Amino acid sequence: MKEINRYIDTMFSVEDEILQEVLSSIKENGMPSISVSASSGKLLTMLVSISEAKNVLEIGALGGYSGICLERGFSEQGHLTSLELEERYAQLAQNHLSKAGFGNQVIYLTGPALKNLEKLAEERRRFDFFFIDADKDNYENYLKYCIELARPGALIVADNVLAHGSVADPSIQSKRYATMKKFNETVASHPKLESLLIPIGDGLTVSKVKKIPGSLI
Repeated sequence: MKEINRYIDTMFSVEDEILQEVLSSIKENGMPSISVSASSGKLLTMLVSISEAKNVLEIGALGGYSGICLERGFSEQGHLTSLELEERYAQLAQNHLSKAGFGNQVIYLTGPALKNLEKLAEERRRFDFFFIDADKDNYENYLKYCIELARPGALIVADNVLAHGSVADPSIQSKRYATMKKFNETVASHPKLESLLIPIGDGLTVSKVKKIPGSLI
């Protein structure tokens, strides 16, 4: 997988100066180097652009790498709402998105994501694109809220679903393996979703919320 991803990143994705600065800043600030891969970031940009999404919800901001990639798929009318547990992470991400020219198109909500998702649901907010890249134990909870907050036809993308390839190796019995394997099974069989796992980076599931006649979802 590493060799394949290295080939894909080298052939199809080039991290420009802005994205390289984000990665360097994350290390300098003692934050975990767990941003999406270059090719995963490019795919996020393409998916937002192709779907013509205007309202995007990101769960897990870190230093703003994925936020920039999402914003690059926008038109001038696009807006990103990003949920981040750590205040200092959100501030760094805000600084990076401002430098990238998207400061007026993003808002950060800090604190536990589930509480902010509950608030968004109470406010009856609706989004047409979601990106999940936060604590893995809550992926299924995040998915439930994304479906509740989704407009018909919305896309829900989740990162790290291959768990470093462990989901394809039955001999590995780690907690993360079990968590992501269960999440993938849920996404694959969910009656309201049409999904596919794309094996780039650490794996992305891309799900489209079905347009069910007579339903808000």
